[in-house]
Amino acid sequence: MKLFAIKSDSTGDKVLGYLLYYEKTGQFYIELPGDTDEWETPLLLSSFIKRGQRTVNSYWSRVWVQQRIVPPDRQNISAILKENGLERYDEFALLTLAEGRCAQDDFYIEPSEETNLPREIRDRFSIRVEEAVPLADGQLLVFFRNGEARRCDMKKLCGGRRFVPILQSGELFSALQIQTDGYGITWGENLDVDAGRLYREGADVPLSIRDFRSYAAHCVTDTAGACKLLKCSRQNISDLVKRGKLHPIHASAAGALFLLSELRERLWQ
Repeated sequence: MKLFAIKSDSTGDKVLGYLLYYEKTGQFYIELPGDTDEWETPLLLSSFIKRGQRTVNSYWSRVWVQQRIVPPDRQNISAILKENGLERYDEFALLTLAEGRCAQDDFYIEPSEETNLPREIRDRFSIRVEEAVPLADGQLLVFFRNGEARRCDMKKLCGGRRFVPILQSGELFSALQIQTDGYGITWGENLDVDAGRLYREGADVPLSIRDFRSYAAHCVTDTAGACKLLKCSRQNISDLVKRGKLHPIHASAAGALFLLSELRERLWQ
């Protein structure tokens, strides 16, 4: 992860925000300190401060970056890339080459270290998402990096028409992904809920991630484990599933996972 301080020529050495870039996923995130005033920051970022948000999601962080670099559809883009020693269009490379400067304002970026982050931002990192388990009726069980868990009613947290198809389809709802470094959960571009909001607005659950992992270790098994417990072949397991006598909690081309409780019931029947 690369870290940069966002500064402005008009505010001296004050850090107005921090830009984080994750090289493996190519994603950007912006963290805004609590003492940054909305009038000091770029317009796009100030809108987050007005709404009481200090973490800018990956979609809008990338938009901010894109506003500061030459667009990929520029007529002479090939010549620009060649002149700067780039073989292909690279948002991060273009941003750092210009130190984040653009003609529209006096903001710029400079390299920083994680140890320079204010305590309040490092505290935000402790409530990033570790695991997220879809439940029935639009509920989500979320485990955080600090070991706490929250039950989140996503019908209340996912506002706007764009979330309606997701909330109306159990399959789409269950297809959620955890964002890079646990910044939140997402169902696609700009269809996300940040970790801070999940933590603040979710209902506290007296569970920890260790409890969750212990449950998985003791209560779930794969196809090989099912064969061993029921003393049968993989073909028998497949037949039971096809006939609706056995219900995998997860299935893929590589195999399936089963609840040990259901397998034990078959032994007792």
